[in-house]
Amino acid sequence: MPAQVLIIDEVHESMAIGLEAMQFSVVDGSTWSKEEIIQQIAHFEGLVVRSKLKIDTSFLTKAVSLRFIARAGAGLDLIDLEAAHQQNVAVFAANEGNKEAVAEHVIGQLLSLAHHMHKSDKEVRQGIWDREGNRGWEISGKTIGIIGYGHMGQSVASRLSCFGSTMLVYDKYQPVSRYNADMQDIFDHADIVSLHIPLTEETRGMVNEQWISQFKKPIVLINSSRGAITPLPALLSGLQSGQIQGLILDVLPNEKINTWSTEEKILFDQISSYPATLFSPHVAGWTIESYRKINEVLLAKIKAFYTA
Repeated sequence: MPAQVLIIDEVHESMAIGLEAMQFSVVDGSTWSKEEIIQQIAHFEGLVVRSKLKIDTSFLTKAVSLRFIARAGAGLDLIDLEAAHQQNVAVFAANEGNKEAVAEHVIGQLLSLAHHMHKSDKEVRQGIWDREGNRGWEISGKTIGIIGYGHMGQSVASRLSCFGSTMLVYDKYQPVSRYNADMQDIFDHADIVSLHIPLTEETRGMVNEQWISQFKKPIVLINSSRGAITPLPALLSGLQSGQIQGLILDVLPNEKINTWSTEEKILFDQISSYPATLFSPHVAGWTIESYRKINEVLLAKIKAFYTA
């Protein structure tokens, strides 16, 4: 009997096709409840996930046949990597698959904020022709700090460098061959800061009031990584002080908006009341092309794992 792979989230149809071409038996569990997945996971050698459930020690102890987990996306914060390693379960992410999408989205939002595109579009639709009120500013000549130089950070940096900007890149764990800087350089010189780091215990809540206060100039802050890195109270404080003069968020600490507490609603309303803010619903890497490319990356890694 061929080894079985369980897909528990909606993914591009090419995933099942590719797995079946590798002689796996594929089961679509995208409509299964968490309880059903846990009850059945012992039968599966592979698991394809996005963000339906947290893969922790408790889950993995029930996954007695599991050999690999394929995360159809970039972040691995919902998977206990140490527990997976201890159980000899390989974990694959697909950061390479949506790096172009993330870079284009970040630059698109930055351009929109800088040139008031979102604001002026709404105004013209309402019959308002305000040229002076929509005078923009240029990315050219600005100093841009990129924090995190993995696939996303590299893709954003390479594209933004074409704007005639000075690039400063810092990554605590990965050597940076170009644009190398330390955090103090970024604190001292950055006009724009873009975050491309994973959510870990070290980065959770990293952008706090003390961190923001270290910038020598007001900054435009962009977060397309994970919302818990930028807590809302610190962002509001930065906007109120003027240290954050522009804010672009593709992610939020709590993205289940219908579960927001009164405090969360008030915080977000206060932040969004600032004109120089721009939001999107965690879609930076979410394109027609990346939907397919993510699968291509994962299938190549799964194939390499079984042929090594």
